[in-house]
Amino acid sequence: MLIVVLIAVLLLSSCGHPKQARVNVPPPPPPASATEVPSPSQPVPKSTKPAESAIPSKPAEDADLAEPVIPPGAKPIETQTGLASWYGPPYHNRRGSNGEVYNMHAMTAAHRTFPLGSIVRVTNVKTGSTALVRITDRGPFIPGRIVDLSLAAAHKVDVWQPGIAEVKVELMESGAQAASSGKWAVQIGGMPDEKAATKLADHLTRRYHTAKVLRFKSPAGDWWIRIRVLDDDRDRAQKLAAETTTPEGAVFLVRLD
Repeated sequence: MLIVVLIAVLLLSSCGHPKQARVNVPPPPPPASATEVPSPSQPVPKSTKPAESAIPSKPAEDADLAEPVIPPGAKPIETQTGLASWYGPPYHNRRGSNGEVYNMHAMTAAHRTFPLGSIVRVTNVKTGSTALVRITDRGPFIPGRIVDLSLAAAHKVDVWQPGIAEVKVELMESGAQAASSGKWAVQIGGMPDEKAATKLADHLTRRYHTAKVLRFKSPAGDWWIRIRVLDDDRDRAQKLAAETTTPEGAVFLVRLD
């Protein structure tokens, strides 16, 4: 009986501790790679380096408006003294002789004979103010004046307020090679009457058969005549200018390039 009682006790104790069920737990996920894109719920860390687009860059046009530079110790190639004037509207935003659109806020100027692209130093004889400008256009076509400054250059050389001033003009860098003879023409004007300009142009066409006579209206409203001699030769142009007279306007020798 003692043995039977012990067996019964053992059976009862084993029934009081149920077996644990087996659960298949999946393995942990592998570590996230460096290129993993964070989920939308995760905050994206901010970079301490500003984006390139956020860095303000100097406008490209600032370089076009800046005063030109010359090498230290540069010596003048040619010097002239005379009156300077300035021009703005209605020439602003119109194409100049060198093909560029004229900007009166840039440091540029017009000259009748210096090669286009030349660097010129202009000095106000009275005040001593000076500036470097780039020759981009042709003019001035008024007797006694030797250079037409942009508005920006006129401010710097004290020409803007008086309108005209005596200046010294020094060619510091030529826009053409020394051996270049250039392309030359004769310009006549300005004439306020289109009829008078047409009459003179027809007369010059009959007189100079090998020359090309052009008649055109300037942005200011007056009329001009340009005579291109054979081969754009300077000697031919000088001779034609010397023997040509007009009741209106004036006759100028002008370089085209």
